[in-house]
Amino acid sequence: MTPRELKGSRLGRRAFGRLAGASVLGAWSVGAAPESPPEPRLKVGTQHGSSDEILAVLAALGVNNICSALPSARLDEHWSVAGLTKLRERVESFGIRLDMVPLPLSSHYITQAENPGIMLGKSPERDREIDEICQMIRNASRAGIPALKYNLTVLGVVRTEPTAGRGGARYSSFSYAAARQEPPLTEAGPLPADVYWERITYFLERAVPVAEEHKVRLACHPQDPGMPRDRGYRGVNTVLGSVEGLKRFIDIHPSPYHGLNFCQGTVSEMLLDPGKEIFDVIRYFGRRGRIFNVHFRNIQGRFLDFRETFIDDGDVDMLEALRVYKEVGYNGMLMPDHVPVVAGDQGGQQAFAYTFGYIKALIRAVEG
Repeated sequence: MTPRELKGSRLGRRAFGRLAGASVLGAWSVGAAPESPPEPRLKVGTQHGSSDEILAVLAALGVNNICSALPSARLDEHWSVAGLTKLRERVESFGIRLDMVPLPLSSHYITQAENPGIMLGKSPERDREIDEICQMIRNASRAGIPALKYNLTVLGVVRTEPTAGRGGARYSSFSYAAARQEPPLTEAGPLPADVYWERITYFLERAVPVAEEHKVRLACHPQDPGMPRDRGYRGVNTVLGSVEGLKRFIDIHPSPYHGLNFCQGTVSEMLLDPGKEIFDVIRYFGRRGRIFNVHFRNIQGRFLDFRETFIDDGDVDMLEALRVYKEVGYNGMLMPDHVPVVAGDQGGQQAFAYTFGYIKALIRAVEG
């Protein structure tokens, strides 16, 4: 499949190569300052592992900021101050900063969730789970970890069959019309919007004050994907699956420590015309200082009918998106959360490396 030429402000392959090459030549030029350059405001990051083997590769690729793997699904020695400090120091030994750690509130379907009581609304289970989450927040602060990411989902990530993309790659896709809603209800039963909001609020009212006290930012991922408000999906009204829902979410407990793991791909999936609409959404949350991390992913399609693409093969101008992040003063990580599946590319290693390089070149273009 012939790569399409990108026009206007899009970064084409030749421009990408020039920028990447300039970075390498600049680093090797005679008379270059020996000291390390200051950390950029925008930085490429990742979230897909923190083993020594992975850290060594990331260091070689110049990915110097990460979110680690989940320390543990339970409050144990890995979530102790000593355990988290050991994790941070091990990451730092590779010249990488540990900017974020995931809480055991992952994007799993409710029966696979680490702490299901919170979203099932079951007491005393949810109170015990929230107490443990709050202790994890305290310990993270004491270990020098500035941010934690999490999800508040019942459905997990919903997809239909993958579709063929560029060069035969497999693109993760979703079509609401083709989705089989079986069984018709999840184990949570009917979950209308008011009940969902009550459970979210119950959690936030207990967790955010602890985060404020200990100065740890809590970054929540939106529901992936959003579903129709009137019909929902399997009895669940996905209140965190719309831009209006995310606006309400950050206003439940206004705080500089309560914000979003802003998945640009997921938010694009909420929009009727993501190629035009996503920039103002970035501005809304960015100007309020509520974007704590960015999943920098592109899609083709629209609300209820989309597929995840390579970063340079979607409907959103990613160079323009990066300009908007800079415009609003965002200074965190830009990370690929998913990549297409390519035959022979075990674990997506080459696809991730390609995406890291593309993001670094975009940052160079914007900051230069």
